[in-house]
Amino acid sequence: MKLNLTKAIIGLSIASSLGLISCSSDESKSDKQNPDKLIVALLPDENAATVIQDNQGLKDYLAQQTGKEIELVVSTDYSSMIEAASNGRLDLAYFGPLSYVLAKTKSAIEPFAARLKNGTTTYKSCLIGNVESEVNDFDSIKGKTVAFGDPASTSSRLFPELKLSEEGLKAGDDYKQVFLGAHDAVALAVQGGKAQAGGLSCPIYESLLEKKSIDSDKIVLISKTEPIPQYPWTMRSDLDPDLKETIKTTFIELNDDSVLKPFKADGFAAMEDSDYDGIRKAGEQLGLDLNKFVN
Repeated sequence: MKLNLTKAIIGLSIASSLGLISCSSDESKSDKQNPDKLIVALLPDENAATVIQDNQGLKDYLAQQTGKEIELVVSTDYSSMIEAASNGRLDLAYFGPLSYVLAKTKSAIEPFAARLKNGTTTYKSCLIGNVESEVNDFDSIKGKTVAFGDPASTSSRLFPELKLSEEGLKAGDDYKQVFLGAHDAVALAVQGGKAQAGGLSCPIYESLLEKKSIDSDKIVLISKTEPIPQYPWTMRSDLDPDLKETIKTTFIELNDDSVLKPFKADGFAAMEDSDYDGIRKAGEQLGLDLNKFVN
């Protein structure tokens, strides 16, 4: 069963990279606006097989509420997901804040909801250090290797790097920067000493500790960043207006714990593009050319 699931996910990734998850050339405009099947993309923040398996409840819930067939996909990395959105191959997508901003520069998509936890639609990024290496504050990071997730990750790249910059530490000059793809990979690298520090989403970090996937005796929390707007759910802008309203209502009214658990959420709240202007500002502060991520 697990082997078949993994094969299916690999097949989806290959299909996505070859552009097979797309509308046929003779598909009518109305079919594209109100398709029988909705392609729903989830971020590869953790192992793809785990992400797909954990979100079967979401798949069933969306199918029931929309009356559509639902296909969940997980891209190989953030850039692949951005590219798929830009080509109109995704109907719904759960982006990170930065990857949404990047996708928005070249895609006709719009955010409509974001994770709600403890009454807020923000979260923080955590900077962690390796206990054995005695990396427990910003001064001790100097000259060390710092691990990040995906280059287009908000909480596992943008905000940790911004925090380090504010503390006078610049990538390349004061520390070596490495990208490992996923948040859990960052935590494991820091725990094992392959990187002496790292940045990742605080909710994911706390979840890894809770599940005992990482050892709290081997990792120390150095700092948390400023609040970050939560991961947005987005949809294609050219979907049928009634379908868009149904999708938005489905998420805003969602209160099924079995569906919300993988998102570590209490629910979802309405969001709009302007809520992510702070992400754009953070990119500017670091001097990042956002276009280079989406070319």
